[in-house]
Amino acid sequence: MSSRKGRKEAARVVREQMARERRRKRTLWASVAAIAVLVVAGLIGWSVWSGQRSGEVTVPTGANGDGTGIVAGSGPVTVDIYEDFLCPACKQFDESVGPTVDRLISEGKVRVVYHPVAYLNRFSTTQYSTRSSAASGCAAENGRFREYAKRLFAAQPAEGGTGLSDDQLADLAAEVGMDRNGFAACLRDGTFKPWTDRVTDEASRAGITGTPTVLVNGEELAERSPEGLTAAVEAAGR
Repeated sequence: MSSRKGRKEAARVVREQMARERRRKRTLWASVAAIAVLVVAGLIGWSVWSGQRSGEVTVPTGANGDGTGIVAGSGPVTVDIYEDFLCPACKQFDESVGPTVDRLISEGKVRVVYHPVAYLNRFSTTQYSTRSSAASGCAAENGRFREYAKRLFAAQPAEGGTGLSDDQLADLAAEVGMDRNGFAACLRDGTFKPWTDRVTDEASRAGITGTPTVLVNGEELAERSPEGLTAAVEAAGR
């Protein structure tokens, strides 16, 4: 009798051990499945994010080959101008040296590539650097980049505030001859915000750390004055 009870007890213990093992395996496989789902979801999310960042970027009309700036002129010397529309020094450069840039373009001496970067978003409560750069993309699409950029600098808001509203940005577009409603739609849709990201990211990769930065055939302009730019262009063209 005692022997039979012992065998039954031993069988019960074995059954319980086997049941515990089955439960452990079910838990393990459930955990593996959950991790697999998370990995797949992460890969899908990364793929979507990567596609948005590096895939379908709408580049404005008049951009250079890699889509990092707007081109004006076709002269033998290339001048790259990195500017932020919230940057006071950029406004000063545009007012003092901009007419010389325009003259060199009209004389056929330079090919100017304007890079409207968004470096100063931290000095605005509405990411004004990004919004104004994207607005300049809308202007480039309408063939009015330089005219609009000059108006942006003339109406430059103070740092630390909200910047110009989208309505005000659209008003500036109308002032330089663009259709206000179409321009407002471009702003509302955020058409060129991904382009602004590209311009800014590529400028950072190229080692541009501040604005304004001016390069003449790849060499940084040391003297940002009408005379300094003219002399640098003449030297580069020899």
